[in-house]
Amino acid sequence: MKLKAFLDSHGVRYVSIQHSVAFTASEVAESVHVKGRDFAKTVIVKMGSVMAMVVLPASRRIVLHDLRDMLGSVELRLATEAEFKGAFPDCELGAMPPFGNLYGMPVYVEASLADETEIAFNAGTHSEVIQMAYEDFAELVKPMVLDFVTT
Repeated sequence: MKLKAFLDSHGVRYVSIQHSVAFTASEVAESVHVKGRDFAKTVIVKMGSVMAMVVLPASRRIVLHDLRDMLGSVELRLATEAEFKGAFPDCELGAMPPFGNLYGMPVYVEASLADETEIAFNAGTHSEVIQMAYEDFAELVKPMVLDFVTT
């Protein structure tokens, strides 16, 4: 798997957690006994013709107009599955990890996640989660941390 090979090649410590199949971020977090605020869900947005990852706690939802204002992109909207499914050939649809650098996408992280010691996220399937230090994630991905409004 692309993600694990990347983490291993950088000597990053992580834990791989297998779980029963779950599709929503809250179900996955509950399944692996991780608080919703510590589980990072990946949402794909389009800004004009560019796709980007927005990473936020599983327990929260994006307020699009606030994110549009912060990024200065009037055209920002949620991408459809049809638009992004080909961008993640090694992942199950909707289970992509928040490593936009592996897929040629910028990554925007909601500020509260950056305050966490550890984060957990889908590892490319609906039955595996990776848990690792946020600091290692930030070092590898170099996301832009934004304090955008969530509900």
